[in-house]
Amino acid sequence: MRIETSMLVIAFITAVILGLVIIPILKKLKVGQIERDDGPQSHLKKQGTPTMGGIIMIIAMILVVTGVYIYLIMQGDSDIANRLIPMLVLTIGFGIIGFIDDFTKLVLHNTKGLKPSYKMLGLLIISVIYVVYLLQGFDSGTQTYIPILKIYIDIPVYFYIPFAILVILGTTNAINLTDGIDGLSSSVSAIIITALTVIGMILGIQEVSIFGSIVIGTVLGFLMFNLHPAKVFMGDTGSLLLGGVISAIALYIKMPLLLLVIALIPVLETISVIIQVGYYKKTGKRFFKMAPLHHHFELTGWKENKVVIIFSLITLVLCVIGIKII
Repeated sequence: MRIETSMLVIAFITAVILGLVIIPILKKLKVGQIERDDGPQSHLKKQGTPTMGGIIMIIAMILVVTGVYIYLIMQGDSDIANRLIPMLVLTIGFGIIGFIDDFTKLVLHNTKGLKPSYKMLGLLIISVIYVVYLLQGFDSGTQTYIPILKIYIDIPVYFYIPFAILVILGTTNAINLTDGIDGLSSSVSAIIITALTVIGMILGIQEVSIFGSIVIGTVLGFLMFNLHPAKVFMGDTGSLLLGGVISAIALYIKMPLLLLVIALIPVLETISVIIQVGYYKKTGKRFFKMAPLHHHFELTGWKENKVVIIFSLITLVLCVIGIKII
């Protein structure tokens, strides 16, 4: 527990320092947010706010995880040190793909950004590498925990691999859709990651508790600049990174199905988009005032802070329930 606390604090301080350095650079480069014309009118004033801030989290995580890796090797805990790498690779890999997309749109001024097919291919390749590495490199098996029944089931490997990849891609997309209000995605993600980290501690999986603590500190440090009114947005760089973290840990502790409980807010955000698109195609009308779901509540009169607080409190309660039912 002592090392986890130290890593959380160090990661938090590192992210804050990086934020103070990187945000002015993003401003200088004029890497500004582009708001939707059909979105909430209150968002138009955010036009030009620096985005691509997820780079703060990427650098902070690389620095702190590398430091912990060296420390653990020197302490003779090479097994735990090596087990940090797959989670870091998936997380940073997704973050880099998000960075390429943001960079293409905001710096190279290609409004379409990275081609969706290239983006999905990159995410798919990294997902496959992570899942195969878990199965072959760590021989972790295909056991998956059923929360309410409190049992593990063995899934045939030819079903497990596509299932695990679907979990990674689905989670990443859900966190990406949750990003749209100052501090929403970072707050909700921080709570979910905290729950997964606590479960890692309960199960005695030290690499998860260490990695999770580093990510929590990093996200909280970033949140210092991302709360309303945000001084920086995370962009796809940050949202894909956070989706990678959540799915990587959930699969590592063999509890991807628990995400249906603790990550219900991102799940509902995704469902709202599916309903909106399907309903519009069928009727020509909108089911929600606007999708994803957080924009619907904004357009009904909720302030941004109210949406963030309520969505975060719901996530907190669900995470407590999730920990209770394991």
